[in-house]
Amino acid sequence: EEAAESGKRLMPYFHQNGCPYCAKLVNDNFGKSKQVVDYMHQHFDAIDMNMWGDRPVVGLDGKDYNEKSYAASLKVWFTPTILFFDEQGKVALRINGYYDPEKFMHVLRYVSEKQETRMNFAGYYQQFTAPKTKAALISEPFFARPSYDLAGTSKGKKPVAVFFEQADCADCAKMHKTALKDADTLAIINGFNVIQLDRYADTPVVTPSGEVTTARKWADKLNIAYAPSVVLFDGGKEIIRIEAFLKTFHTQSVFDYVLSGGYKTESSFQRYIEHRADRIRNTGKTVDLWK
Repeated sequence: EEAAESGKRLMPYFHQNGCPYCAKLVNDNFGKSKQVVDYMHQHFDAIDMNMWGDRPVVGLDGKDYNEKSYAASLKVWFTPTILFFDEQGKVALRINGYYDPEKFMHVLRYVSEKQETRMNFAGYYQQFTAPKTKAALISEPFFARPSYDLAGTSKGKKPVAVFFEQADCADCAKMHKTALKDADTLAIINGFNVIQLDRYADTPVVTPSGEVTTARKWADKLNIAYAPSVVLFDGGKEIIRIEAFLKTFHTQSVFDYVLSGGYKTESSFQRYIEHRADRIRNTGKTVDLWK
């Protein structure tokens, strides 16, 4: 109510200790970008919340929580997670993961201008990010070749991973050069049926639910607003997705969460990461969250 009365919108920011992406958000976006900081001060009331914290919280539903139970009620899986609430207390936009300052400014403008009443964020963001060229995507040997019938594929034993990418995409190139060249990543990905789609192409595809569509229409329906985004399915159902910048260990953990069936027994992805890191350390290997 206070935010609305002052012409601002509410912006809870969920973080946790030891999170490299939270550090980047604080250091790069909130620390070095005067444009971001000035715009936030003008248009938002921001609240920092520890995903595992015990401070008391009264949610927008009027119920009593602590930070960690409130995060769980909002299904906060990644950190940082930022939610933007409108004047009625409804979520106008949700960002799961780290966006660099330039992308983050698009987020702030979208919410402050109340663009959610006109279009989803993916449609808004396309105005600034749709590729100007028809350059080829970066291919990998584990990408399946057309045609793409994921309804048929999902009937098999392997889960499905769909990479939505676009031409001239710096973050796509970074992912291919780092995470997708790592031997541990490749060992996990080999357990999936993997396809790559140009987010803006008219490539025919049958979704895991059996819908006949195109890559672009499906991406729009899934509200894919970041490239690269990776959507993981098991048993024909979406389990989890990567829709922000992730380093190698966390990329591997997302895939392993699905491949191992960990999502069936551990509803908290962050707890799963902690346990996975401990298991790896117990074998004598080093876990580098910053790699």
